[in-house]
Amino acid sequence: MSLNQIFDIAGSGMNAQSLRLNTVASNIANAETVSSSIDQTYRARQAVFATVFSEQQGLGGSLFAPSDKAGQGVEVLGVVESDAELQARYEPDHPMANEEGYVYYPNVNVVEEMANMMAASRAYQTNVEIMNTAKTMLQRVLTLGQ
Repeated sequence: MSLNQIFDIAGSGMNAQSLRLNTVASNIANAETVSSSIDQTYRARQAVFATVFSEQQGLGGSLFAPSDKAGQGVEVLGVVESDAELQARYEPDHPMANEEGYVYYPNVNVVEEMANMMAASRAYQTNVEIMNTAKTMLQRVLTLGQ
């Protein structure tokens, strides 16, 4: 693996964590939205990622991964909705209440979303640090000939 590939790998991680932060922001923004029916109620969303493996897995390994596949980044498989149960609350005076007096709240757990936000933010930060370290290493290689 060359130093140039590090930028692609860290960049794919940054893109993935950016999508994760966007879904968390959407979930938190809709945490208190209400609806009069189950079908129209917002459902929490989660980003799904997968590892992208090297296509050159059988062409000799490196010292650090002699027989394992080398990861080449992160692929976003999509965004899925949560299957968790929605919250039905009896609020007959609410303007969005249905005929029985119930309103439906999303299945968003704000505490979990805040934890996801902090984890995604830290992962994004880590990928930025990886890119900065690789950049510094490349700059030092250029100064070796001086």
